[in-house]
Amino acid sequence: MTNADPHAPRTVVPIEPSLLIAEAFDQAQVTEIRHSVTSCAHACGLDGQRLDDFVLAVNELITNAVRHGGGRGWLRLWREPGELLCEVADHGHGITPQRLGDRSRPAPDTAGGWGLWLARELTDAMEIATSSSGTTVRITATLPKL
Repeated sequence: MTNADPHAPRTVVPIEPSLLIAEAFDQAQVTEIRHSVTSCAHACGLDGQRLDDFVLAVNELITNAVRHGGGRGWLRLWREPGELLCEVADHGHGITPQRLGDRSRPAPDTAGGWGLWLARELTDAMEIATSSSGTTVRITATLPKL
């Protein structure tokens, strides 16, 4: 090969510039993940009560994954135009249709059952995909216009 020869074509792997976090976690990483989400969400423009609400919603989802989803999970946080999205997935036994359909606020003296309700209330949108092989919950926060 000489300098005059064309170079072999290169494979280009696109980088997702919108992906902020993609990490597996278990109980030992819950606090670290929460701090990472806080930093990224703040850098994306969330602050004050909106930041606190989003981080609390994420914390509820990762705690649910650890408690009810097999002890571990996977978190992805990314930005799209005007939105910050977080997806938490686990490999638990899924959520029952009855539980999934119940959107009422838990009774004040209920010890559990607050996680999904809080995540739904504290974010702008929430989607759940669940089956006997696991659950994935996606939450969205609208970002302030800069």
